[in-house]
Amino acid sequence: MNKLVQLKKMTSVVADTGDIEAIKLYQPQDATTNPSLVYKAAQLPQYQSIIQDAANWAKQQPGEVLENTLDMVSVKLGVEILKTVPGYVSTEVDARLSFDTIATVHKARQLIALYESEGVHRERILIKIASTWEGIQAAKVLEEEGIHCNLTLLFSMAQAVACAQSNITLISPFVGRILDWYKKAEGKTSYESHLDPGVVSVTNIFRYFKTYHYKTIVMGASFRNTGEIEALSGCDKLTISPQLLEDLNADSGSLIQQLDDSQTCEDSQWDTLTQAQFRWHMNEDPMATEKLAEGIRNFTSDLIKLEILLKEQFL
Repeated sequence: MNKLVQLKKMTSVVADTGDIEAIKLYQPQDATTNPSLVYKAAQLPQYQSIIQDAANWAKQQPGEVLENTLDMVSVKLGVEILKTVPGYVSTEVDARLSFDTIATVHKARQLIALYESEGVHRERILIKIASTWEGIQAAKVLEEEGIHCNLTLLFSMAQAVACAQSNITLISPFVGRILDWYKKAEGKTSYESHLDPGVVSVTNIFRYFKTYHYKTIVMGASFRNTGEIEALSGCDKLTISPQLLEDLNADSGSLIQQLDDSQTCEDSQWDTLTQAQFRWHMNEDPMATEKLAEGIRNFTSDLIKLEILLKEQFL
């Protein structure tokens, strides 16, 4: 068995792409999208009719045509993905709403309503929201309404704990972006996989959640190499780009499970975080603070590129 097949026996494998052909090829359980991936997908010939349908629909709706088009493009892409995967698809809220709890809740409800109008039950959707304090509070409200959330751009234990305490369905701690920060900060070119700062971060979060019996799913994300993936084998879920899925598929070596639900940590359980405490922990973690802000900026940049593409070619 190749390593991808072996990994699927230990971990729920998720495709980090909007490319349906890649999803069909690697047969993951779920799929995740974000503004960057939607922007890439929107440029592929096979998605042009989907985007045009979304634009035509938006022109007939009340409200802002471009915003409606963006929402429906994301939903229609998600609907197509759900024809291929048996589990969830993650659809991201506009990153420009990352510091607005009320607007995030409103947008998530709109996206779920669009999915349901397309015949997709909310149980198959994860609304992706940046792991700001405001985003976590929005997700807490949404979860209480039966709208499941994926808290993304997560770089710290404080973010993870705040999500778990809010009964969020799933978190996406970013492995590779943590590695990027530490390589630059410490002047290193590489780390052994088990010492990779991103791997260590996700391992600590996973073990903390299992120790204190939090139901929140841990899904490692943003990988730079297969070594990081192998070091987190056994994690609840791992979302992986098509290139790294191919690398795993082509590797016939043996894969040893590194994480399992029985593993525990020695850390004391955190008290319920207040907003002030959350912000203090983030202030004390320059890596998490910088990477969260950078991630929101980057997703916003690609969202704006997508808006330009839609206006120039479809609206």
